Amino acid sequence: MATSFKKKGSRGRAVYPPGTRPSLHNSQLLISSGVPSMDNVVENFKNSSVGGGIAIGTIFMVEEDIYSSYARQLSKYFLAEGVVCGHALFLASAEPEPSNILKDLPQQTDEADTKTTVSSEQGQRIPSTDQSMKIAWRYQNQPKFESSPSSVKFGHYFDLTRTMDDQKVSSVPIHTFSVNSEMSKCLECSTAEKRSSLQAGIYSTLISKVKSIIRNGGFTTSDKGLENRSILRVVLQGVGSALWGEDQHGPYLSRFLFQLRAVMRSALAVCFITVPTHLFQDTALTRRVERLCDTVVKLESFVGSENETNPVYKHYHGLFHIIRLPRLNSLVSHVPDSFDLAFKLRRKKMSIEKLHLPPDLSETVNRAQEDSVRGKPGSLSCQSTKSLLDF
Repeated sequence: MATSFKKKGSRGRAVYPPGTRPSLHNSQLLISSGVPSMDNVVENFKNSSVGGGIAIGTIFMVEEDIYSSYARQLSKYFLAEGVVCGHALFLASAEPEPSNILKDLPQQTDEADTKTTVSSEQGQRIPSTDQSMKIAWRYQNQPKFESSPSSVKFGHYFDLTRTMDDQKVSSVPIHTFSVNSEMSKCLECSTAEKRSSLQAGIYSTLISKVKSIIRNGGFTTSDKGLENRSILRVVLQGVGSALWGEDQHGPYLSRFLFQLRAVMRSALAVCFITVPTHLFQDTALTRRVERLCDTVVKLESFVGSENETNPVYKHYHGLFHIIRLPRLNSLVSHVPDSFDLAFKLRRKKMSIEKLHLPPDLSETVNRAQEDSVRGKPGSLSCQSTKSLLDF
C-alpha cells in the first residue's frame, strides 16, 4: 500500500554555489567581501557568531576617502575573495587600468596566524581565547563586540605584503572594461553635443556589457537550481569622477545606478562600487546616489586632517561610517551592535573594529585628549567651558 509518509530529514541538503551561504536574518544568499570584520558589520546576527556578508543581487557602495587608497584596497579584497572562491569577475576602472589592478591582488594567507594571537593597543601579544577582562569593574558587564567571527569559516584572509599568482587569477573568468578607451572616443569629437552623447554612451555601453555577461554566463535567477552555478562579482571603481566624464550634476550616474540596481535584482551577482562623493559639490546628488544603492558605507581617513596627530585615534587610520543598510525580505534593516566604528590597516590585513577610546588614568596626561574631543562642534559634554568643575 502506497503512502505519502516521509521520514523527517530525508530530504537532501540544499546545495549552494561555492563561496556562498544563506543568511539567518532574511534567508538571502550571502558572499564574503574579503574582510570578515566588515561582513559582520553589514550583516550582523545578535547572540550569534556566524558572521555575515553581502547579499547577492545588491549593490554595495563605498564612499571613497580623500586619496581613495583605502577604498581601492577594499575593492582588491573583494576581487581576491572572488578568485579564491572561483567566482567570475567583472572590473571597470579608469585609473588605474583594470589590468594593473588584477596584477596587485593580495595573496591568500593562513587564517590560523590571525586567530591565535591578536595585537593589543599597547603592542603586546595577547591570546585570542575568551578570558575575563582584567580591567575596570564597570566594563566587565559590557557586551562583547565580535568584529571577526571565528566559529564558522566564511571568507578568507589575505596578506598585503604578497601579491596573488597570475596563474591563480587567470583560473577564473575575468571581464574588464577600460574607461580610458571609451573616453578617447569622446576626446576625438569636436562638438559639445557629440561629446555629451558619448559621455552618456559610456554608461550605456557598460550596462549593456554587464547584461550580456549575466545572460551569456548563466548568472540569471530565472534558471532553476543552484547546482554547478557560480557568482558574478562586479567591481566599478571611481564611478562619478571626472575620469568617467561625469559633470557635477550627475544625470548619467543616477540613471546608470537605477538601471544597474534592476539588473542586479535578477542575477546571481553582487556589485561593489566606489564613488568619490567628497568631490560632489551638490549634497543632493550624494543623497540621490546613496538611495540608489542597497548598502552604503563611508571611509573617513585621518590622512591630512587634525585627527592624524590626535592621540585619541593613534591606533586607527580612519572612521568607518554606516550610511545605509539593506532591507531585503523584511520591512526594516538590522541594527548593528555599534555605529562607533573605525578601521585600521595593519601590515598584513585591514580590519573594521569598534572605536575604543583610551582610559582616563590621570588628570594631566589625558587632559589634552579630552579637550581635543570636547572641542569639536556638536560633541556632548557635562563640563562647562567657564567652570573648573568636572562632572
